[in-house]
Amino acid sequence: MRITFHGAARSVTGSKHLVETGSGRVLLDCGLVQGPRRESERRNRDLGFEAKSVEAVILSHAHIDHAGNLPLLVKNGFDGTIWCTPATRDIAAAMLLDSANIQVSDAAFLNRQKRPSEPDVQPLYTPDDARAAIRKMAAVPYGRTFDVLPGVTTTFADAGHILGSAVTVLKERKNGASKTVVFTGDIGRKRFPILRDPQPVEPADVFITESTYGNRDHGGDVAAAKAKLLEVVKRTSARGGHVIVPAFALGRAQSLTYLLHELWVEGKLPRMPLFVDSPLSIDVTGIYRLHPECFDAQTVAFLDDGIPGDPFGFQSLTYLRTPDDSKSLNNRQGPFLVIAASGMCEGGRVLHHLKHGIMDPRNTVLIVGFCARHTLGRRLADGAPVARIYGVEYPVKAEVVRLEGMSQHAGRSELLDYAVTQRRASAAFCVHGEEEQVGAMRDAMKAAGFAKVEAPELGQSFDL
Repeated sequence: MRITFHGAARSVTGSKHLVETGSGRVLLDCGLVQGPRRESERRNRDLGFEAKSVEAVILSHAHIDHAGNLPLLVKNGFDGTIWCTPATRDIAAAMLLDSANIQVSDAAFLNRQKRPSEPDVQPLYTPDDARAAIRKMAAVPYGRTFDVLPGVTTTFADAGHILGSAVTVLKERKNGASKTVVFTGDIGRKRFPILRDPQPVEPADVFITESTYGNRDHGGDVAAAKAKLLEVVKRTSARGGHVIVPAFALGRAQSLTYLLHELWVEGKLPRMPLFVDSPLSIDVTGIYRLHPECFDAQTVAFLDDGIPGDPFGFQSLTYLRTPDDSKSLNNRQGPFLVIAASGMCEGGRVLHHLKHGIMDPRNTVLIVGFCARHTLGRRLADGAPVARIYGVEYPVKAEVVRLEGMSQHAGRSELLDYAVTQRRASAAFCVHGEEEQVGAMRDAMKAAGFAKVEAPELGQSFDL
């Protein structure tokens, strides 16, 4: 067995790990690289291997940095099956079509801006390519072992990160012996709203873990985040401003609406309109309602208590689908809160809200999740005095607040708690983290008793 790390190696996007077995090649995830446009464009177009040489894909979950390059893989000749959980298949269908539409619209925008002598920008893939990838997806529930290739099986366990997220157990049996690879995908947090806690799996020979927060724990729990959210909303409302919340359409938007609903039920929210401005969030939220099998006991009880509305929709909350609905907020007077994608402020409708609101000191930009290096979200969170939006620089006059405790990634302690159950593995790898994070996670795992821990570089291969 051999593994090559083609993405999320000492970085947090572009998850893509190629496992070569005696029966064929299996790809763990196929995500988009996010960051500076030219660099991400180059890396997204170059998969690092021949798409036709891959027999199967195992998809850990539907976030774009894990699933977003599946259409290009299929476009380039992949003709196998993409295996995932039922909820991941449903969400990935919405996510990939949305990503394809963004690819097309971004290319059209760039073509309008370029010089006539320059070649046209081509989208990475189109909606037709996305639909071709969706048709190759096959869904298998948690806990059910299935054949991926002859002599190679997979079982999914709940990773507790987003709806449908899975820890993958990949097992090859050959000549009477077996080798087990466990890939965490992204691990969720314990006692986080809506979803169940991460489930343990059998001991592995090879363990691959995410390291997004490998060097630190979160600066507060969900209860503290809920209190701070209320404080920010009340403070901004009192000065007549808008709360602009960049949030991923998948996971973070639903967690925020859940907390806002709790505050509304408790009678603590100021009387102000709340908006979710994201067609994708609307679609994903509808999918959440279809998969109560993924909910934790608290959410099930919440639904069964007969509280008005459900955790994702209530009296003060309005979902905006059309561009005209979104634009109507530009000139809206009085306080309101709007949740809009994308979470790293690298695209989507949130950029328009930032463009119209970031120069007003009455407003607040609320950063609620991890933002990778070189993204606008990270620059704002780090206190940048100027925001570059669509090529224009705007002075940052709005208050910028970082809300800790809302990440759906496990912090350092929870990552280590999950990892130590696998310390009998003969080899372990730390991925999906920036240099500092993967280094810290590697060192902590060595100290915890792992025999061999690597922080692979991009394109690095290992014989297992």
